[in-house]
Amino acid sequence: MTALQRSIHTLAMLIAMATIMLGLAPAAQGSDDAMQTRYAPFQQLLSRHLREKDLPDDGLSSAFDYQAALDAADTRFLLDRQKQLLADFEPAALTTRDEAIAFWINAYNFFMVAQILDNTQREQLVDSVRDYGNLFNPYRVFQQKLFDIGGRKYSLDEMEKDILLGEDFAARGWKDARVHFAVNCASVGCPPLREHVYLASKLDDVLTENTRRALNTPRHLHLDGTTLHLTSLFDWYESDYVEAEGSVRGFISAYGDARIRQQLDRGARIAFIGYDWDLNAPKNFPEFSADR
Repeated sequence: MTALQRSIHTLAMLIAMATIMLGLAPAAQGSDDAMQTRYAPFQQLLSRHLREKDLPDDGLSSAFDYQAALDAADTRFLLDRQKQLLADFEPAALTTRDEAIAFWINAYNFFMVAQILDNTQREQLVDSVRDYGNLFNPYRVFQQKLFDIGGRKYSLDEMEKDILLGEDFAARGWKDARVHFAVNCASVGCPPLREHVYLASKLDDVLTENTRRALNTPRHLHLDGTTLHLTSLFDWYESDYVEAEGSVRGFISAYGDARIRQQLDRGARIAFIGYDWDLNAPKNFPEFSADR
């Protein structure tokens, strides 16, 4: 690294630190302000490196530019600062449904991005989250307790399946099947990662929007003749959709728009789309690679 490059790197770090520290001033009243403060570093990463694209019929796609994030001088500071904020936070302080759901979605999505950026292989990005596993358990990354929140290590599966969709949230009336369209597993087959962190005041609107727009995206739902092709999420988590709306079809009808409901009526049978585990980087989406 040349002297000029070192100077640019140092300046970028100082700017990032100043920006974050300004964002960490005592929060104004309200859970949204606290959430925005708590996830300020993650929001900066999203604002700089996430690309959203509107698709025909109100579909939505997004890609995270991991390589650009790796190349940015302040990414390490942002990652470390976000990890520290979460390590210092006590989840028991989350006492309302919307705040708790928003917090845990943000945590899952941040730690998934951080996992990719922190764990390159031979200084190269992985091609898929399955690269962190092995022949016998390609999805091991979701089961490892790697992520510190409040001084306790959690796995991604715990955040999603045991907390957001677990028995405690269900008993409180907090369980929401739309969460499947908010947590993002850093793969093309996942519903889109969004460009803003989740906030309590907007939670229901955004969960509904995510679900509707995912159903309008062909990689998650499309009709071929009389066969309705659905994301494998509807296969893997069928019980959550049954619990929410009586059946998978009932859930799609509840959150799909009129066009989707027409396809639902015409779909005499259901088939599940093979999940695309390629990294959700721009190069793996035709709609983004076409922009290059």
